[in-house]
Amino acid sequence: MPVTRVLYPLYQLGNPQLRIFRPKWFLTLVRPGKELPSDTVQFRIPLEMTKYDVKNYLEKIYEVPVGAVRTRIQFGTNKKKNHLNQRVKRPDYKVAYVQLAQGQTFAFPDIFPTKERAVAEGSMEELQEKFMEDEKQRQKPDPRRGGVTEWFGL
Repeated sequence: MPVTRVLYPLYQLGNPQLRIFRPKWFLTLVRPGKELPSDTVQFRIPLEMTKYDVKNYLEKIYEVPVGAVRTRIQFGTNKKKNHLNQRVKRPDYKVAYVQLAQGQTFAFPDIFPTKERAVAEGSMEELQEKFMEDEKQRQKPDPRRGGVTEWFGL
């Protein structure tokens, strides 16, 4: 049985639109758990990617001036068990901390800004808001119950 190959048109000097360059990897921008300096950005990257690949990727494709790149491997947890009582391990991944060039800063955009409304003192709206806050506080589940609802007596 013959093996079929996909043949792409050869690149010729006068026809540059036939060449398409796509990156081999994807970088995922991550909001860090701990506060980082304003010139440092955290990415989740594939395990095969090196710090030099990250630097070239950001500088060549996105034209971001990069000062330094630090990487670490985050091992996946294996505490969970599935329905067959077998241990389940999450996959490992690599984290890259990219320090931008001098003078560059990065801040996450505020996608959901809070609405600031001026509420008059002692008005009906203020009373409604206070009542709703008290209701939300009262309806918060007890953390000691482990997610079991109140009507289910323990």
